[in-house]
Amino acid sequence: MLEVKDIHSFYGKSHILQGVSMALKEGELVCLLGRNGVGKSTTLKSIMGLVKPSEGSIRFNEQELIGKRPYEVARLGVGYVPEDRRIFRSLTVHENLLMGIRNGAKKGGWTIERVYEQFPQLKQRRENKGGHLSGGEQQMLTVARTLMGDPKLILVDEPTEGLAPLIVKEVLEMLAAVRSSGVTVLMVEQNFKASIKVADRFYIMGKGHMVFDGDTEALLAAEEIRRNYLEV
Repeated sequence: MLEVKDIHSFYGKSHILQGVSMALKEGELVCLLGRNGVGKSTTLKSIMGLVKPSEGSIRFNEQELIGKRPYEVARLGVGYVPEDRRIFRSLTVHENLLMGIRNGAKKGGWTIERVYEQFPQLKQRRENKGGHLSGGEQQMLTVARTLMGDPKLILVDEPTEGLAPLIVKEVLEMLAAVRSSGVTVLMVEQNFKASIKVADRFYIMGKGHMVFDGDTEALLAAEEIRRNYLEV
């Protein structure tokens, strides 16, 4: 579904991504792990068109994404959940979800009713303002609002950042349920121990490049990689 090949991305003169490659199959939940500052978020932003790579290729369902604007990438079926969530704090949960509807979304896709069925907690809080939700509920709302655009792939940046352990478990189980519903998920995370319970496959980034690609069994066996590149 997604193929990233040898991309190089810069912030000014800073060479952030130095030949990053990765691939996702339809229906996977893939986790991108690594320490702070190695380029994980920049990888998502490069896929989404928020950062334009200077070299390489990013293909989504055989269509080249490099050179497309973020709204054009979204129209092709890629959703983006930023680390800072960006919910509308003064709007209700229901109003936030309505803001996520994308013109031209296909029938049979995500609707308010389907979102409430998938996220019953949001249905209970539908009249609450976004700013009154807990951190976990805000993360849930951000993912649900993204689904309202009917994406085939969602990019989720640090979904468990700053959340209590019990809420971390809930958020990751929510993303696993989203994957089970038919949406492919690429998740940036630092929480290695929690993410191994839900992800199908893992990539690990060093400084601007990939150092590991494998499933849970391979990651658990790669003790030196974990020691050198993860906070474990």
